Amino acid sequence: MSTADGAAAAAVVVAPEPRWGLDRREAEARLRRYGPNTLTREQPRSAWLFLGRQFRSGMVWLLLGACGVAALLGEGADAVAIATIVVLNALVGFLQEYRADRAVLALRALTAPSARVLRDGVSAVIPASQVVPGDALVLEAGDVVAADARLLSAHALLTLEAALTGESTPVDKQVGALPDSTPLAERKDRVFMGTSVAAGTAVAEVTATGMDTELGRIAHLVRTAQEPQTPLQQRLEGVTRMLLVLCVAVGALVAGLGLARGQAGVELLLAAVALAVAAVPEGLPTVVTLALAVGVQRMVKGHVLVRRMQAVEALGAATVICTDKTGTLTQGIMEVREVWPPESTQRVLEVAAACCDAELGQGKEAGAGDPTELALLAAARARGVERSDVERERPRVSEQPFDSERRRMSVLRSDGVLYVKGALEVLLPLCRQVPPGVAEALAALAGRALRVLAVAEGRGPDERDLTLVGLVGLADPPRPEAVEAVRAAREAGVRTVMITGDHPATALAIAKELGLLREGEAPEGIVHARATAEEKLHIVRGWKARGEVVAMTGDGVNDAPALREAHIGIAMGRTGAEVTREASDLILTDDNFASIVAAVREGRGIYENIRKTLVYLLAGNAGELVLMLGASLLGLPLPLLPLHLLWVNLVTDGLPALALVMDPAPPDVMRRPPRRPEEPMLGRREWAAVLATGLLDATVTLGTFLWALEHLSLEEARTLTFTVLVFCQVLRAFAARSAGMLHWEVGSFTNRALLAVAAGTLALQVALPEVPMLAAFFSLVPLTAAHLVGALGLGLIPVSVLELRKLVPRGRAWSRGRTDAQV
Repeated sequence: MSTADGAAAAAVVVAPEPRWGLDRREAEARLRRYGPNTLTREQPRSAWLFLGRQFRSGMVWLLLGACGVAALLGEGADAVAIATIVVLNALVGFLQEYRADRAVLALRALTAPSARVLRDGVSAVIPASQVVPGDALVLEAGDVVAADARLLSAHALLTLEAALTGESTPVDKQVGALPDSTPLAERKDRVFMGTSVAAGTAVAEVTATGMDTELGRIAHLVRTAQEPQTPLQQRLEGVTRMLLVLCVAVGALVAGLGLARGQAGVELLLAAVALAVAAVPEGLPTVVTLALAVGVQRMVKGHVLVRRMQAVEALGAATVICTDKTGTLTQGIMEVREVWPPESTQRVLEVAAACCDAELGQGKEAGAGDPTELALLAAARARGVERSDVERERPRVSEQPFDSERRRMSVLRSDGVLYVKGALEVLLPLCRQVPPGVAEALAALAGRALRVLAVAEGRGPDERDLTLVGLVGLADPPRPEAVEAVRAAREAGVRTVMITGDHPATALAIAKELGLLREGEAPEGIVHARATAEEKLHIVRGWKARGEVVAMTGDGVNDAPALREAHIGIAMGRTGAEVTREASDLILTDDNFASIVAAVREGRGIYENIRKTLVYLLAGNAGELVLMLGASLLGLPLPLLPLHLLWVNLVTDGLPALALVMDPAPPDVMRRPPRRPEEPMLGRREWAAVLATGLLDATVTLGTFLWALEHLSLEEARTLTFTVLVFCQVLRAFAARSAGMLHWEVGSFTNRALLAVAAGTLALQVALPEVPMLAAFFSLVPLTAAHLVGALGLGLIPVSVLELRKLVPRGRAWSRGRTDAQV
């Protein structure tokens, strides 16, 4: 209620009849029968559940197994290091996923805390939770409706139902029984829980409370909608399973070879730990998290707030964007689009402004009042007409306000002129003079899905013998940037689907203006009008069933179930209901479709960065694995200890990988088609690059170890091999930035973080054997200057080979007479 005292009753001009409402005894009986008028709470998921989910990955269990073996062997440093990795990764994942699931609790905030009802024939304010079916609600402007109800009486009643139905303008309500099968947005005889009264007064009989209301049905849909895994999660799980199988297979092979040679069990277990560490990219979860975090920061600058980090990349995989119309594709405000006749525009707007109650704001202030009147006043202001001047120069003498029966408003001013606006079909019979061609003008304006308002004037207080001055066509105009965004989405292979609660004609007109519908194209599947919450949910599920990756945008309560069901739910930050924001993954702070398309570009760039970084990391793991396996096959001692491999994977691989995910998106990322939903994170090309690069690293490092065993001690051989491996992998990061462009073409200074990380990591690696405490911890010995220079030269081999490999396709193209620009 807008007030909780007896003053509200005096404001209600509808006189309640004694037969309306319930007596207190019957109300108490119905409260016991139907229960309280509240929405069922959804229990938030436990923090322990989110923490436990971090240990479902095969990679985590592989590391835990390696940690246990290391502890049993007395390798305390290795065990502690592995355990630390597992804990840190689990904490990162926990913090990333843990958020209170308050969608249904937010729905509760939309319900009225109190309600005014008739009990024993007397108006009384009660808690909204005690409203029961059969109660008579007394409503006035500013009230939040406490339950679904059918109107018993109404005076000029307008309600705001955008959050529930998507209807962008206030809804004119009237008494009169409509069938229950009437679409929700067209049930003019009813009011609904959670909506608000914009103007007028009414008495309505409650027909449904709590979970039986339209809002309750949506609450149930929100609870039952499924949050799918993002494409990134699915693809990373596939990579993890493959690594687990590979690790087990290689471990079994090494164990079999060792037993055949008669190696001791302890030695075999130590080798198994080393292989497990070598096979697993321990820094991958942190790298993925950082990549998403970088995307989050970039998206904030693009007016997108991220609630679930995986959705950043998922948006880049989107193949379908289901979007609301009002405020997202359009500006969300009514605007005068056309005036007829054009030569009378000044006079039409002067008459319209003289027949308005709204107050237009100054500057960027929105103003207050009916959206249609605000649009008329804004157009009049653009022509130099201010309502304040009209009120000062020609004060009101009398007025007849708009209501649902009259469908017109008139104001008599001190100049003796009666200014009238309303529906054309209502004003025409009252007009003595009508400009020629009015029927054709009406058909043309309505054909463009404009809301048509007629403007007339007369003399004296009576609404008769009027002169029709003209027609005004109004609409919620498309955002200028949305037209370009729709085109960019189409070029990127992303289908845009409009789902709105507005009238079909309005939706089709906007779709054509935006370029969603091309000439001759059927609207089926592209434009959905008068869509309810269930229909929106069904549309999203339909696209998902066809294998599409679906992003869904919305601002109303009826959008929340579909947002939760979609792969990526996007809520409006300015106009969105709280429940919609709570059910979403992303929030648009500017409610702009163009920001979604910009976020798609960012998401695609993030995926490219994660994929190339994964190739970089796995190539390092492959090199380590082949190095360790090769040494085992040759009957050599371990070239590297598990602690060395952990250092490589976390520091000398991990830090450059963290820098790689900061690369800007490739310039052509939005000219590529979307990734197929079934496409793996790593295809044949990527796995070929992993294996080839791994063999290259392993050849260099194993060759180094074989030479060093002949000329140096085992500790010196391990130190030199360790150093060469680090140099190989750090320098190779520069070639990993692009599969086809040379490093200098990508731009050395477009990723300054990589330059800094590479310099720092190389310096740290040189310092490790020289610092006694670190050398003892890692079982290293100092190297001579000649060995360091040799290690640097060997470390340059992989990056040089990879960079030269990029020139091969160009050489083939040049040999066919093509220019570099055509490659």
